[in-house]
Amino acid sequence: MQTNPTYSSLVAVGDSFTEGMSDLLPDGTYRGWADLLAGRMAAVTPGFRYANLAVRGKLIQQIVDEQVDVAAAMQADVITLVGGLNDTLRPKVDMVRVRDLLTEAVERLAPSCKQLVLMRSPGREGPVQARFRPRMEELFTVVDDLAARHGALVVDLYGAPSLSDQRMWDVDRLHLTAEGHRRVAEAVWQTLGYDPEDTEWRTPLPATVPPKWLARRIADVRFTRQHLLPWIGRRLTGRSSGDGMPPKRPDLLPYDR
Repeated sequence: MQTNPTYSSLVAVGDSFTEGMSDLLPDGTYRGWADLLAGRMAAVTPGFRYANLAVRGKLIQQIVDEQVDVAAAMQADVITLVGGLNDTLRPKVDMVRVRDLLTEAVERLAPSCKQLVLMRSPGREGPVQARFRPRMEELFTVVDDLAARHGALVVDLYGAPSLSDQRMWDVDRLHLTAEGHRRVAEAVWQTLGYDPEDTEWRTPLPATVPPKWLARRIADVRFTRQHLLPWIGRRLTGRSSGDGMPPKRPDLLPYDR
């Protein structure tokens, strides 16, 4: 890790987590941790360039097929790669294939940039994480092994108590809130060697009185109707929330936001 590094470009590769859902802006677009990180890096590096190839709903095969070669060709100083978690949330998944595809992605990206950044993705406390925890941890073991072999940095979001708190997650229970994305940006910023702006990003939120039983049940019904059932419907029909959507920021251009 460098101290006060001078990276001049960033390319982000991945799915909805990297696209920025659910950090919604007033104009209806999403910001997210990658945009926040790019803004910080641009503030300290004149002429800083940024691309974000992420598209919501993408599986690791789609990330490899649609984003990896594009990102490698950009020859950016920093590339972030977060993928495979959507695969682990499917009812059936071939974890050996996920490992092989993630390995392929890292092997193609690592030589094309000065610094590749991988992540152990955050997980929301609750029954969903409990059910899929073994798959997630198997994926993160692969991430750690690949990082050690290819000189990549690993941002451990899974081990951060603050990001497992249900209050850091949107009502869809799949995507971080704006505060969650801010903390992820801080985590990557520090991992890249920049001086911390928030040394307490891992610190859990202060305890509050839990919502009452009726409020929890109402929230569960709303979540099931608005988010869970449509998600199941897409799985059953082989559709994705990102079908037909272009990359968020497809070209490596100066970033001034």
